[in-house]
Amino acid sequence: MFAKKEALEKEFEKVEGEAISSIIDGSMSVTGEISFKGKTRIDGVINGNITGEHLILSKDGKINGDIKVTSFICQGVFVGNIETKILTAKRGSSINGKIVAGNLTVEPGASLDGEIKAAAKDAAPTAMPANNLKPAILKSENKTAESK
Repeated sequence: MFAKKEALEKEFEKVEGEAISSIIDGSMSVTGEISFKGKTRIDGVINGNITGEHLILSKDGKINGDIKVTSFICQGVFVGNIETKILTAKRGSSINGKIVAGNLTVEPGASLDGEIKAAAKDAAPTAMPANNLKPAILKSENKTAESK
């Protein structure tokens, strides 16, 4: 368990410390597939799928397509499916689509709409309590403490 946390912390440090190697400028619009290594920032508009390592979508950037990257920092508008180890949705960002992430951070003011699966692939499911309690919504005869 601690080894996984340390590996995640090392990945965060790597992402933070790496210089941006490619930028798609705000005046650019790209249609098609994009594949890259290193860290890439998108300030423009992408219509297509993206694969790579570390992706930053700036507040002015827009992506319509699927992405499969090691880490994704979203500050802009994204529509599509995301598969990543680390996803950070910053304040003011908008993500619409299916998200599969090993680690998910959502800042207040970010918008997420879609299916979200955020967990380590080999994480054990949470065990149910052994005291046979059932949720109140499943039993119509349950009453709240105020109505008793």
